[in-house]
Amino acid sequence: MSESQTLLLGFIAGVTILIGLPLGRVRSVKPGTRQFLNALAIGILIFLLWDVLVHAFEPVDIALGKLHDGSGGAAPVAGYAALFFLGITVGLGSLVLYEGWLGSRARAVASSSSSASSASSRRFGPGTMAPEELAVPRTRGISGWPAARRLSLLIAIGIGLHNFGEGLAIGGSAAAGEIGLATVLVIGFALHNGTEGFGIVAPLAAEGDRPSWGFLLLMGLIGGGPTFVGTAVGRQFTSDAMSVIFLTLAAGSILYVVIQLLGVAHKNGRKELIYWGVLLGLCAGFVTDMVVTAGGA
Repeated sequence: MSESQTLLLGFIAGVTILIGLPLGRVRSVKPGTRQFLNALAIGILIFLLWDVLVHAFEPVDIALGKLHDGSGGAAPVAGYAALFFLGITVGLGSLVLYEGWLGSRARAVASSSSSASSASSRRFGPGTMAPEELAVPRTRGISGWPAARRLSLLIAIGIGLHNFGEGLAIGGSAAAGEIGLATVLVIGFALHNGTEGFGIVAPLAAEGDRPSWGFLLLMGLIGGGPTFVGTAVGRQFTSDAMSVIFLTLAAGSILYVVIQLLGVAHKNGRKELIYWGVLLGLCAGFVTDMVVTAGGA
């Protein structure tokens, strides 16, 4: 398979994430529907967490098997295990610290704005505007986004890391001449990514936030683009260590997002919708995974 054909497969597998994103533009979503979509996203992400951890642990498991039968030493076990736990820690911890920094920055700017506004009103009086009032600091960048959009971004980042690992599998299979396997992987991963789009927009639907098409396309690029990049990298070379790093980073970030979405779900009530939505999301994840497994992956 040529390089252009391989990259086309990676593009097809990644672009299907756009299928679920337009749901974020739907108007007047009922509260029960929002709750169910949020729970559906949780179920999909729990499956992805399981799927990522299973694949990330494979090099550790293989190294342990070699150690057991005497064909390998303890160094590979220790090395892969260190990468495994370090990746999860960094993936989860970095998002915890980043979200905390965004929150503290937003609070600081809000406090400064409030103080400046109060001082301006005392200094200039009502119904007037002076140049000094225009100097009131405003929250810019991601820290100025609503909480739902920041959570959608974090979901897209976690899914993007996961999809990079999928791209590595597609590129590696194509480079090895396993065309049938590469094709089946593309079909399975395309189905996966189609459901992942719902996971990205679920926090927006839960809060009634109707984002712009530009925002949705950006989330699609962050979440689905790494599939294409991973395919290009995987066709050139494969590395168990690199796979462990990216997969565990994805696992840590997905774990963070699942915890956040569970908090949102419990605030909205209707707990029966949480259970059924999570169950359906899990089932959707496993059904699409069966397509990949059926091809011998």
